[in-house]
Amino acid sequence: MASSSEMGSGTDSRAGRIAVVGSNMVDLITYVTVMPAPGETVEAPDFEIGCGGKGANQAIAAARLGSQVSMVTKVGDDLFGDNTLRNFADNGIDTTHVKKVAGKSSGVAPIFVEPSGENSILIVKGANAELSPADVDAAADVLRQADLILMQLEIPLETVRHTLGRAAEWGVRTILNPAPAAADLDVVDLRSLSFLIPNESELALLSGLPTGTEDEIATAARSLIAQGIGTVIVTLGARGARLVTADAVTTIEAVKVKPVDTTGAGDAFIGSFAHFLAATGNTEEALNRAARYAAQSVGRRGTQKSYASAEEFQTFCETLAVPAA
Repeated sequence: MASSSEMGSGTDSRAGRIAVVGSNMVDLITYVTVMPAPGETVEAPDFEIGCGGKGANQAIAAARLGSQVSMVTKVGDDLFGDNTLRNFADNGIDTTHVKKVAGKSSGVAPIFVEPSGENSILIVKGANAELSPADVDAAADVLRQADLILMQLEIPLETVRHTLGRAAEWGVRTILNPAPAAADLDVVDLRSLSFLIPNESELALLSGLPTGTEDEIATAARSLIAQGIGTVIVTLGARGARLVTADAVTTIEAVKVKPVDTTGAGDAFIGSFAHFLAATGNTEEALNRAARYAAQSVGRRGTQKSYASAEEFQTFCETLAVPAA
């Protein structure tokens, strides 16, 4: 694959090819005024159903910005599965390798959003748990042609490991968002990974080191780089992100907005980062754009429906007096 310097100066706006080997969920979103205590029943003012799942969210973000996106995932043989397939198609995502699993429900994610915009989430993997290494091999024709392959941990670990191995054979760069955190994920399995994007707690779990200060974050990230991971990008919510390489730590500033709903903001950041990286080849520039894209999503309700198109993102950036590209 081409190096960053070979892929463009940051002004190239070509449509990258992004493949996502990951999950899909149906978001069941309840907006609450207060979370109930155990045994307590509380009335909530609003409820929505939306398409979600970390893999699907990241795919939708990249597709809405203009990337050519292919999804490798499993859905249940239920109404939710049919809706997920329609949603992918409506967003221009290639569903050739999205398969139904007989007798399995689709994945679901009950989400509770508080007035501050903070959320609490449960996930039921459903058909996502059936995504196997054989499914990755069946999608080899698409995966080997991708600029980047995106993965998360809402699918079996063996499938993630297998995807990383095949991507290394093909020379395709990879991004892993190690969420939800998995205690049995071994760094040895990630030696060929191009980009690891954890939050503080996921970084601590993977490295076995504290992450309470900026210096500790850098040390923990570099301990993973020393074991073969290419680059670590640590997401810190309102504190932005840290781009950590073997030689430097770069701060990616968060964009200040009034939060309405933080659900899916991390996926907006990662999916848009993949798009901008494939389009420009400049990691720092792609991260700064992704920070703006995630900020825009926080100011809107919902998960995927909060993700902006390229035109909407351009308008948002104009309000910040910064260029979108």
